[in-house]
Parts: sequence; structure tokens; C-alpha cells
Amino acid sequence: MKKNLTLCAIIFMACFLSINAQESTRNRRPNRASFTTTNPDVHDPVMARGEDGKYYIFATGMGVATLSSSDMKTWKHEKSALSPIPQWATDSIKGYRGHTWAPDISYHDGKWLLYYSCSTFGKNGSAIGLATNKTLDPQSPDFKWEDQGPVIVSHQRIDNYNAIDPNLIVDKKGTPWLTFGSFWDGIQIVRLKKDFKTLDGKTKTISRRTGRKITLAELNDVENYTIEAGDTIEAGANAVEAPFIIKNGKYYYLFVSFDYCCRGERSTYRTVVGRSKKIDGPYVDSKGQPMEKGGGDTLIGPNSQYFGVGHNSAYEFDGQWYFVSHAYVKSENGKAKLFIKKMNFNKEGWPVLED
Repeated sequence: MKKNLTLCAIIFMACFLSINAQESTRNRRPNRASFTTTNPDVHDPVMARGEDGKYYIFATGMGVATLSSSDMKTWKHEKSALSPIPQWATDSIKGYRGHTWAPDISYHDGKWLLYYSCSTFGKNGSAIGLATNKTLDPQSPDFKWEDQGPVIVSHQRIDNYNAIDPNLIVDKKGTPWLTFGSFWDGIQIVRLKKDFKTLDGKTKTISRRTGRKITLAELNDVENYTIEAGDTIEAGANAVEAPFIIKNGKYYYLFVSFDYCCRGERSTYRTVVGRSKKIDGPYVDSKGQPMEKGGGDTLIGPNSQYFGVGHNSAYEFDGQWYFVSHAYVKSENGKAKLFIKKMNFNKEGWPVLED
């Protein structure tokens, strides 16, 4: 009997220590996502105002994460846009299992266009797809996301660009253009046909960090996000991604993100901007430095509150511009949180954020 009691005590202590070890491990994971209505975890957010007057955010997540709000302050989850996950994407993009990156949302010709990215970290075997819907209101009988398949695909060791981070912009003549890109040879732009899906020309690089064209011979999984404890963070040869273009006055403005995302306390994202009178560039900063040669003015980046701020979008609602992005918050150990600021333009015509 004594032996049995001893054995029971040993088993109990082992279970107790195991549970506490697991709890301790969980407590050491400060960057684990946890949803709060007024301060939601989010990556790569884009935003639209729907027919019901609500604001909708689409972001990186399984099947594209979706949030809604009536005031841009209190948010709630909505059903993912891609459900089920498109079969073409899992069949053609090695390693992609539905965790969908960096969407883009806009309304044209009577329908909402949701571009999305299918990829895996550190590889440029990627694709940008398109889904459409008549409405953003989940309560509407017309609400239904319909996948339209791939728009552009990049291939490892064949293409020197990465087909992720899409953004649609329509010029003053009504011609749609898609800008996209991450690392490799930088940010690309390509004209689309009126179906908003078919390419109508060749891609063109409009932003680089290096100041020169990067050849295929130099590219070997340059987007390496694998960081071990003690590693130093150094931006790669062309650490630029997440383009977003807006039109204000006589200029098109190109926002991109420099340096690294997705590393919690070691994230170094900063948002930079340039402008052009032509939608396909050249985009230059306030000093006249072309963005395809390394130029770009920093709009916001690491500061006393944030390890990094980037992957932004920008919108005008009721005459007021808004800057939308995610920020790695220092007070929350580097969690990526929704970041929304009012944005204005100074007398020289450059965007500035309100404090």
C-alpha cells in the first residue's frame, strides 16, 4: 500500500510539474495573437466602407482574416473571405495551406475586388489571386465571395520578383494597374485589362533598396525570415515590400515598407513614400531621389512606442485621409496591432500623420 501511495505521489508530481512547465511555456510566448475588440492583433490590414456604413478590414490570416466596425474603434470578427480555400492555390503553390497574406480591397464596376497572396516565407514561388463579391455586408442575400483564380504567378529561379502584396489602382483614364512585390528585385507595377484580372503588358520595377537591378543569378531565397536567438537583424540587399498607391491632387503617391516585419520585438519595419505624376513612375522622394534607385522619405518607423510600423494602406473617407497599418507595440512585447491615424498633406504636398 505504501509503495502504491508513493507511486501515486510521483505520478501526481510529474503531472503537476508538466502542467506548470506548459503554463510557463505559454507565458513566455508574448507574441501569441489574442483578440481584443479595441486593440486587435492584425497583420497587413486594408480597409473599406461597405454598403451598410460599416468599416471592414481584410488582413493576413486563414482564408483572409476579416473584421468589421461601425466607428473604426471597436472591432469584431467576421467569417473569412476564402472559405473554402481555393484548390488551385494549394495545388500550385508549394507549402501554401490556406494562411493567406496581404489582401487588397476596392470597389469597381459594381463589385468588390479582393486580391490576395498565396506563398510561404522566404520563397518567391507565389501567386496573387482574385475573389469578388457584390457586397461587403454579411447580412445581405447577395453576400458571396466568388474566387476568380490566379492573376499573376511568380516562380522560383525563373522570376526575379515575388507575386505577393497586391494593390489595385485605377488611373484617371479608367485603366487598372496592379502593384505588388516583396524583396527580390523590388516593387513591380503592371497594367491590367478591363476584367481586372488579365495582364496587359510587362511588369516594371518602381521601387528598390539597392539602387540597381538585381539579377536572377544573385537571387537565392533572399527573403530569409528564419531568425535564431542571438542573431543580429540586418536588412537584406533589397528589403522592400508592401506597396500601396493613392492619388491626391496632381500626384500619385507610392507607399512601401523598408526592412523587416514579423519578428515581434525585433521587427524593424518603416513606411516610406515617394510621388509621381505618372502612375507607373518614376516615383521620387522630397530630395528628388528615384525610388527605383533606393529613394523614399520615411513617414513613420521605429520610435519610442513601436519597434516598427509598416505594411500600410491609405483611404479617404468624407474628405479625411486615413493611414492604416500594423505596428509592433513595445508595451505589448512586440505584438502586431492595428494602427490607424489621420493623414494630411503639408503645403509641399507630402503626407504627414497626426500625432
